[in-house]
Amino acid sequence: MERSKTIQENIRQVLLHDWDPIGVQDAPEAQDEYDGYVGGVYRLLTSGASEKQVIDHLWHIETDAMGLSGLDPGKLAPVARKLRALGVGL
Repeated sequence: MERSKTIQENIRQVLLHDWDPIGVQDAPEAQDEYDGYVGGVYRLLTSGASEKQVIDHLWHIETDAMGLSGLDPGKLAPVARKLRALGVGL
């Protein structure tokens, strides 16, 4: 259970500091802005998702959930690699 919490906190930090599509990482009142996406990313990573699957997931959050447009999914590759490097797989 403790490992799960640590991994989820690591995912949270990557989403906030490396992904941050709406630019809130420096706003103290918005440090929990992406917390709602941690569980989905965690489940995706534990399933052994590929880099492309992680990119697609983040891109869909940006475009569907957040309503952002004109984003280049290729720019998500470094974030996807960093998330996959957390070693979340079961």
